[in-house]
Amino acid sequence: MNPQILSVTQINTQIKSLVETTFLNVSVQGEISNLTKHSSGHIYFSIKDESSSIRCVMFKGNSVNLRFELSSGQNVVIYGGLSVYVPRGEYQIICKSIEPSGEGALSLAYEQLKIKLQTKGYFDSNMKKNIPLFPKKIALLTSSTGAALQDMLRVAEKRWNLTNIVLINTLVQGEGAKFDIVKNIQYADSFFGTKDAFDIIVIGRGGGSREDLWAFNEEIVANSIFEAKTPIVSAVGHEIDFLISDFVADLRAPTPSACMEMILPDKQEWLLRLDETRACYDMTFENLLNAKEQRVISLNQDLRQVSVEARFKRDANEIYELTNYLNKAFENLLHSKAIELSSINLDPVMEYFLFDKFKQIQELQIKLEGKNPKSFIQSGYAQVLKEGKIISLKTLQKDDEIDLIDTDTELKARILEITNEEK
Repeated sequence: MNPQILSVTQINTQIKSLVETTFLNVSVQGEISNLTKHSSGHIYFSIKDESSSIRCVMFKGNSVNLRFELSSGQNVVIYGGLSVYVPRGEYQIICKSIEPSGEGALSLAYEQLKIKLQTKGYFDSNMKKNIPLFPKKIALLTSSTGAALQDMLRVAEKRWNLTNIVLINTLVQGEGAKFDIVKNIQYADSFFGTKDAFDIIVIGRGGGSREDLWAFNEEIVANSIFEAKTPIVSAVGHEIDFLISDFVADLRAPTPSACMEMILPDKQEWLLRLDETRACYDMTFENLLNAKEQRVISLNQDLRQVSVEARFKRDANEIYELTNYLNKAFENLLHSKAIELSSINLDPVMEYFLFDKFKQIQELQIKLEGKNPKSFIQSGYAQVLKEGKIISLKTLQKDDEIDLIDTDTELKARILEITNEEK
């Protein structure tokens, strides 16, 4: 005989009646998680132990009688009854009262492990490995289906698309997650020291309840992070979530997206730096060229001061001044002697002697004027120089370049032909 066929609503209704009459008054001890306080005054949460969890609700009429503030992780005793929500076939505890029963088990385990690892030196700053400034290859340990993966890849593409990111699909929640995390950390770290080595290992996932994130609070995960040779970044949960992996890792990122911003350089910033460096280089090079140009000008001026032409002009001027001084001295001397002689009645022999000496002086003066280089040049002659040195015409060769100078003019010339006349 076929059993009676029930609709989903009928069976959920029968279950509701059976559950609510059987578990009219229950007392349940466990840890609060997924706590939500609604603006209406209702409180929604779950109570759990190591293996199971049950949804709970405390309506406003009962919540106003609470004498303490509920928070996730608290270990409490709930008094109420079971109820089934027929439309979804879900059951929950309708809480009438709640009493604290001490610290939550997960919170206590977290604090105990934190103290243990801190004592072993897992959190010491001098044990942290440096994160490379320009990572070429990153191992990303996260779920291939999680939203955190897409967030990290999007930020990485925007900031620095020269880094090769290798996804290693990893369980990040539930039973077995801690073992999968440890296995993949050891796998990625096994390439250390080879040409395929990763510069950074990132372990991460998005936000969730403490239970969802608990795999990152396991001691075996902490041990694998501490023992890895490759720098590891912990990017788990939201900014307010602090996991054991955060304390052990070489760098803690508040969120998965923030992780990529922390470990990857900003290409826009580096492009600006390159532009500034280029501008600074151009300015420095231009200033250097200007300084060298001024130095060359100064050296050229100094060279002109010590050149043969300059010395020749200075010597010619000095000779000219000395000649004028000598002529004036002679004129003054002759004038004074003439005056003296005019006042003395000399006999004809003496007059003849003096006239003869005066004539000799005039001849010497004429010869002195003839030896003056300036007079020599003004007579139609010029000084011949080659490479700044006075040179004889006999030593010149065809196509030699020479300088011809007199007191006013300096010319460049080239020897076109050499004619030797032999007599």
